[in-house]
Amino acid sequence: MTRPEPVFAEPWHAQLFAMTVHLNETGRLDWPEWAERFGATLRRHGLSRDLDGGDDYFNAWLETLEGVLAETGAADPAEAARVKQAWEAAYLATPHGQPVHLSD
Repeated sequence: MTRPEPVFAEPWHAQLFAMTVHLNETGRLDWPEWAERFGATLRRHGLSRDLDGGDDYFNAWLETLEGVLAETGAADPAEAARVKQAWEAAYLATPHGQPVHLSD
């Protein structure tokens, strides 16, 4: 028996997708508006080829979501940048294979 291929290449792709779906399901994000904005981000990056769901696609997805959350006031851009930097520092300081933890 063969195992099915994973739907997402990386765990963070699945998490980002799930977070966006949750925002839509709770009424904080309008899906048609989201799709239009995401398409604009892809065009702005010049991604006119078929994407395979890799990092380029999900980095554009994240950029779009961060923009929507900043514009609606749901996430302060300065705070988002601080948390992003904290995560980067934490994963760079974490030995391979170990869980990443943010310090308080």
